[in-house]
Amino acid sequence: MKQIATIYHILLMASLLALGSCNQFLEDEPTDRIPADEAYNTLSDLQLNALGPIYRNIGGSGDSQGLQGTARGVWDLNTFSTDEAIIPTRGADWYDGGIWQNLFLHRFGNVDFTGDTWNYLFKEVLACNRALERINAFASSHAGEDVRHLRAEARSLRAMFLFYAMDLYGRVPLFTASSPTVQEMKLQDRSVAFRHIVSELQAAEYDLLNERSPRHGEYYGRMTRPVVQFLLAKVLLNAEVYADDDWTDDFRPDGSAMMWTVDGEQMNTWQAVEYYCTKLQDVGYALAEEFGDNFSINNEESPELIFTIPMDIYDYANRFTQQFRSLHYNHAAALGLNAENGPCATIEAMRTFGYGTDGQDFRLFQTYYTDEVYLENTFTPVTLDDGSPLVYYPMEVRLDLSNSLYETTAGARMHKYEIDLAAMSDGQLRRNDIVLFRYADVLLMRCEAMLRDGRAGALADELLNQVRRRVSMDDRTATLESVLEERMLELAWEGWRRNDLIRYGRFTLAYTDRPQLDADVKGYTIVFPIPGETLTACGCAQNPGY
Repeated sequence: MKQIATIYHILLMASLLALGSCNQFLEDEPTDRIPADEAYNTLSDLQLNALGPIYRNIGGSGDSQGLQGTARGVWDLNTFSTDEAIIPTRGADWYDGGIWQNLFLHRFGNVDFTGDTWNYLFKEVLACNRALERINAFASSHAGEDVRHLRAEARSLRAMFLFYAMDLYGRVPLFTASSPTVQEMKLQDRSVAFRHIVSELQAAEYDLLNERSPRHGEYYGRMTRPVVQFLLAKVLLNAEVYADDDWTDDFRPDGSAMMWTVDGEQMNTWQAVEYYCTKLQDVGYALAEEFGDNFSINNEESPELIFTIPMDIYDYANRFTQQFRSLHYNHAAALGLNAENGPCATIEAMRTFGYGTDGQDFRLFQTYYTDEVYLENTFTPVTLDDGSPLVYYPMEVRLDLSNSLYETTAGARMHKYEIDLAAMSDGQLRRNDIVLFRYADVLLMRCEAMLRDGRAGALADELLNQVRRRVSMDDRTATLESVLEERMLELAWEGWRRNDLIRYGRFTLAYTDRPQLDADVKGYTIVFPIPGETLTACGCAQNPGY
């Protein structure tokens, strides 16, 4: 019993937070203040008290909480370990015991928050299990009530958290109880977890409604059928990675040879990806008229958004730290906000965007602040303390900028989301909903799946160029190379770069200021180490190499 209690303690290291909301479903009436016999009496009770806390924790207000928005969590692991973004050491700032350098260099055993991220994800898996138990108990005592939608929401939520965990750590436990035994906590091979996640998402799909989750209303911020279809496409697109139980042997299974039953039909992996992508088109998802519509203060009505983290300065406690961490102190101060002058784009990102060339991508200045900085709308120059103009120098980025002339100014800074001048908490508590899944990604996933299935041609080209034409860029021929490049141009700072590079076999390669370390050569850094406390509790071995 002591060992079971230890597991339970590990999974609950971060307690569920009571994060307020005016939206009824996302409101939290803490169940520890409600008698158990009153908290789950109706379907509405189940929504509010069983599923509500899980939905609120998709975002977060503290380190390592949430899928995006906060620091030292899922988003940081997927972003600052890649060729897309970097947190340089800037003199006395941003060394933090070397964790950001170690993250960029793939010395993941020396990044202390990998364990906190694991704990966050499995705390939510545990909460999903508890919610399912309560839903099933309600169904047993209320025979006339239909709980299918709620059960499907809980199962698909659990599958989503397992997807992120499996993507980051490779092997994961697949326990389905709120008080798992030691045996239930055993780590499963990645291929087993992968197929389990697909099965759970497929089982939940048709018990969910075709509602638009990002729009205000009853389903705002909730799991709906399109969200699950996006996840199925994303998980299957990475099938060759996830079906590989030995990621250090330089061999992967063939996605074309893997067969899946999808709506009663047999399809190979790439056909299944395309099928789920097409479903999203068929129910009316489309590119927003303007790229920036997806990141505006009032982005809820974008026809492109599939799943978001709800944000508001009064109604939610979720934080968005990306711009807060990235902007120069004086830049934020000129906006009446605050900032930490840290993260920026890599030189590789600037080269992909064509910075300083005739072929510069039009999304560059919508995604980054570069060169001399002016305030939006007024075009007033931002100045440094000595009165000189603030200039960002995108090509002067180094892993360690200490004592450099560009110590505080190197690197293009995150723009992408419209600045909310009404934001609070140093600009972190704002109104732009945080984008998790959107339709531009669907078009690029479908294009890539067709190419991997050997179906290059006019349709694949059209899928790629729909994304490019929206930002007035010239058409290109769709190849795996051009799709990977487009994914950086379109999806920068949205948390997918690590996933993309691993799928393309490029995550472990060297780039500016990041040599290929021996660990990368051996291949084991495509997953993070599993926390030692979990290994001790379940009696399992660490991931290879750590």
